[in-house]
Amino acid sequence: MQKQTGFTLLEMLVVLVIIGLLAGLVGPRLMGQAETAKIKTTDTQVKMLKGSLDTMRLDIGRYPTTEEGLALLAVAPQDQVIKTLWKGPYVDGAVPLDPWNHAYQYSNVKSANGNPFTLYSFGADGQKGGTDENTDIGFLATN
Repeated sequence: MQKQTGFTLLEMLVVLVIIGLLAGLVGPRLMGQAETAKIKTTDTQVKMLKGSLDTMRLDIGRYPTTEEGLALLAVAPQDQVIKTLWKGPYVDGAVPLDPWNHAYQYSNVKSANGNPFTLYSFGADGQKGGTDENTDIGFLATN
């Protein structure tokens, strides 16, 4: 006769409790790292979009108007004079969304740090202002 071995219900419960405790300790730390990574990604994307805007300005002689927006990086302009100077697209594919799936904000109003345009993300909450992960990230307008 063969002896059957296995786990008792008590042993299984102990393992589940240990896994639950570990998840409770490690989970919040990992979530905090995810938000930090999104903020760093946003900062990097804003700088890359700025570089694309600078390259386009060298080609067409100006930055996009507020109405043209960041779409001018990906789609040729309607104006035939500018269209002949435009050597885009200046971004691969469409203009990216921020890590929270919101569109980047752009206007040709001078930013607080001296850029001739504003370009930023609203952050996690998708609204102007905020703190921590909800803060606006990028080249913000002077207020």
